Amino acid sequence: MGEHFALMVPGAKAEGEPLAVSAPFDRQAIGTVARGGQAAAELAMATAHGLYRNRDGWLSPARRIEILKKTADLLYRQREFLATESAREGGKPLPDSLVEIDRAVDSFRSCVDHLRVQAGNCIPMDITPSSANRLAFTIHEPIGVVLAFSAFNHPLNLIAHQIGPAIAAGCPVIVKPAEATPLSCMRIVAIVREAGLPEEWCQALVTTGREVSMAMVSDPRVAFFSFIGSSKVGWMLRSKLAPGTRCALEHGGAAPAIVMADADLEQAVPLLSKGGMYHAGQVCVSVQRIFAHSVIIDKLAQQLAQACDGLKVGDPTLAETEVGPLIREAEVQRVDEWVREAIDGGASLLCGGKILSATTYQPTVLLNPPADVRVSTQEIFGPVVCLYGFADVDDAIARANSLPFSFQASVFTRDIDSALRVSRRIDAASVMINDHTAFRVDWMPFAGFKESGYGVGGIPYTLKDMQVAKQIIIKSGEI
Repeated sequence: MGEHFALMVPGAKAEGEPLAVSAPFDRQAIGTVARGGQAAAELAMATAHGLYRNRDGWLSPARRIEILKKTADLLYRQREFLATESAREGGKPLPDSLVEIDRAVDSFRSCVDHLRVQAGNCIPMDITPSSANRLAFTIHEPIGVVLAFSAFNHPLNLIAHQIGPAIAAGCPVIVKPAEATPLSCMRIVAIVREAGLPEEWCQALVTTGREVSMAMVSDPRVAFFSFIGSSKVGWMLRSKLAPGTRCALEHGGAAPAIVMADADLEQAVPLLSKGGMYHAGQVCVSVQRIFAHSVIIDKLAQQLAQACDGLKVGDPTLAETEVGPLIREAEVQRVDEWVREAIDGGASLLCGGKILSATTYQPTVLLNPPADVRVSTQEIFGPVVCLYGFADVDDAIARANSLPFSFQASVFTRDIDSALRVSRRIDAASVMINDHTAFRVDWMPFAGFKESGYGVGGIPYTLKDMQVAKQIIIKSGEI
């Protein structure tokens, strides 16, 4: 059965049957995790809130920096092990999982970097008679208890993005990992504790059911709620927050890429293939809808299909694997159903379109699916990209903007005016020029607009969200 992880809530007792975790590729059992019920959730919340209310016990910035630095070092020392286990647990191929653990290491280091240079502001005073003899400035304080619900697709770095800034901000944090990939989260929490963080400051639990999770979300002791996952669930949970609870939501999209007639296809094709098939398309900013100029669409379609058809699908723990499994067998069936619907509606199948096993799907390229089928209107979250032709770029932009999602987008062109026209007019929080839509580094802003999210992610932005700026005003005749 593999490794068993006890409940990571000090003093709490597990309830019910442990969560059994299986590898998505071969469904082999790889571990178990104890579950927590209402009592465990209440104890976790009371412990975290008690830490926040005890200001004399707050961790100093120097202590937080020491813990974050040691966490990064410990993660790096276990790089190969953590990446391999993450690949087994989540299905992301080993080369990409190694990149993810490197990003997680850098995320903790980035927390240190931003904490070192963070400063308050001096507010102008003595500029009117009523403000005379005063000095005003701001300092940063932790916002309070952070509750984080995470997603399965980046089980190492998403956790780093949620608990790292919480530690840096000085907030007690409670994290609930995705039930498909809880083992990576538990390992990171254990490492943070090994780095010197008192265990009460970072607690992790898988709940016994929806009612426990909902009670945690609606608890008025939660100061900041971080959610990464589906749009439907995230917006519903936001509606359940207690008055005063702040939040950040990170959902998915159906990322558009516009390929102009003058684009360098030798450069664009490998990027579009990687951006669409990375982690079998299970990424919130995966390349999904490619709008290609009619002058080059046939050539692009041929080259992209050839590139995707040549990708090696298989065991994610093997170094040569490029596309791994979908997270659940039901997702394979769903993706195939959507592809069949598009083909029945008139789309041309350029490559793929086959179920390879109970857990894997062949990388697929569709040409001109109808505008109203699901591959054109919803997030696929599978190894499928769609190509659409256009003659006028403004028409392509309008089609790209037609969905209720807005996250990251890209444009491929050699012309600066075309690049800027698309960048200014397309609905997106970030626009990549001559790069795929899934590009991200961990210190940049990462935000979904419309239904794709709320707030801004990225280490410095999350750190800011998890703090409050307190203003202090001194009155003195000597000022």
